[in-house]
Amino acid sequence: MEPWKLLPYPQRPTKQKWWVGGLTSPRLFLLSFATLILFGALGFLLLPGLYTGPGLSPVDALFTSTSAVCVTGLVVVDTATYFTPLGQAWIALLIQVGGLGILTFTSFLALGVGRRAGLHLEEASGVPGNHLGALKRENLVRAIVVLTLTAEAVGGLGLWLSWREEMGNLGALWPAIFHAISAFCNAGFSPFSDSLLGYRESPVTLFLIMALVVLGGLGFLVLEEIRTRYLGKSLRRLSLHSKLVLAVTAILLVGSWVMFCYFEWSRELADLSPLHRLTNGAFMAVTPRTAGFNTLDYGSADNPSLFLSILLMLVGGSPGSTAGGMKTVTAGLLVLLLVSRLRGRSRVSVFDRSISRDTIQRAMGLVVGGAMILAGAIFLLTITELPVGGPENRVEFLSLIFEAVSAFGTTGLSMGVTATLSEMGRLIIILLMFVGRVGPLALVAGMSLAGKRTLSSFRFGEEQVIIG
Repeated sequence: MEPWKLLPYPQRPTKQKWWVGGLTSPRLFLLSFATLILFGALGFLLLPGLYTGPGLSPVDALFTSTSAVCVTGLVVVDTATYFTPLGQAWIALLIQVGGLGILTFTSFLALGVGRRAGLHLEEASGVPGNHLGALKRENLVRAIVVLTLTAEAVGGLGLWLSWREEMGNLGALWPAIFHAISAFCNAGFSPFSDSLLGYRESPVTLFLIMALVVLGGLGFLVLEEIRTRYLGKSLRRLSLHSKLVLAVTAILLVGSWVMFCYFEWSRELADLSPLHRLTNGAFMAVTPRTAGFNTLDYGSADNPSLFLSILLMLVGGSPGSTAGGMKTVTAGLLVLLLVSRLRGRSRVSVFDRSISRDTIQRAMGLVVGGAMILAGAIFLLTITELPVGGPENRVEFLSLIFEAVSAFGTTGLSMGVTATLSEMGRLIIILLMFVGRVGPLALVAGMSLAGKRTLSSFRFGEEQVIIG
C-alpha cells in the first residue's frame, strides 16, 4: 500500500442546518424577547384602562411594545396624553423587563446548568468568561437587580426633589419614577409630551437624567468592577474590558459635547445662557447613544449635528448594558485595528494588553452585518415612504435615515416622522428595533458557535485578491 494512503486526510466540515441542534441559548434568547414583545402587545390590546381614548391598532400595539421591550423610545402616539397612568405603568414595566433581560437571562442560564457558562452564553451577554468567574455567578443576578433598583431609586428621588416644588409632592412622584426607569434603561420614553424640552434651563434635571443614562449605558459588569475596586475591599485591577469601555465612553462624551456646542451655540441654543448652552450641549452628547430624550427639536437642528447624532446612535452604549448600538468596545477595537495597521503592527494592543484576532474578527463581522441590515432597511423605507419625486423628497430621505438608525441603535430620537409612517414602514422599524436590540448579540454568539463547530484541521487553499 502506498505510504501516502496511510496519512489522515482532513475532511471538509459538513454544513449544519439552522434548525439542527435544538433550542440553543442564542435561539432561546431571541425567542424570549420575541415572546415578551408579543405579550406586551397583547397587553396593549386586551388590558382595560390603558387609554384615555380609543385603543391602539394591532400594528401600533406591536410597535409600542417592541419600542418598550427593546428600550428604544420611538412612539407613534403621545405617551403623555394617549395613555392613562395605568397604560404608562405597563410601558414602564416592559421597559424595566427589557432593559434587564439580556444580562439576567444569560445569568439564569449559567446558574441553571450549574457550571461555568459556555462561550456562546458569554458572547450572547457580551460578558467575557473571566468576568463571570470574578463576580461569582451565583450572586450575579442579585447584584444586577440591586444595582438597577438602587440607581433608579436614587435618580428618581433626585428628580422628585427637583420637581416637587413645581408639580407638588404627589404630582412629581410618578414622572420621577417613570423617568428614572426610562433613563437608566436607556429607553427614552417620557410622560411629558415634549420630552424634556421644558427643562432646558434646569441643570439639575438634565444632570440627573444624564447620570442615569451614562450609568445604564456602561454595563453592569463595568459598574460592578468599579464598585468592588474603589468602594469595596478588593484591590483587583480593572479589566481590559472596563478600561476600554471607560476610555471610549469618555472620548465620545467629551468630543461630541464640544462639537454639539460648536454646531448649535448660535442656532438651537442661541436663546439660552452660556451655562445652559453648555448643559444642553452635554445632554445632546449623552442622549444620542441610545437614550432618546431630547431638549431641542431635531427637525430643526443643523446638518452637522444630525450627522454626529447618527454616528453616536450607531456606536450606542457598552456590551452587557441596557443600551443598544454596535457598542463602544466594537468602535474602539476598529479604531485600534486601523492604528495598528498604519503602524505596521500585526497585533492590536491597548493598555499593555493584546486583543485576540478572534475578537477583532467578531467586531468586524458585527459592523459589516449591522451595516448591511441597516442599508437594506433604509432602502425599503425609501420605497414604502417616499413618493416618486425630485429634490423635495431629500429632506424626508434624511429623516428616514435618522429614523432607521435611531431604531437600529435603539435610541428613540426622531425628526418627527414616526407617526407619519405607513403600516409597512412601521413594520420595518419594528424589525429594526428588534434586530438592533438582540440581533448583534445573537450574531456574535452565532459566530462563536460556528467557530466551535468548524474543524480546525481543515482550511481551503489561499489565493490573494487585490484590495484598494
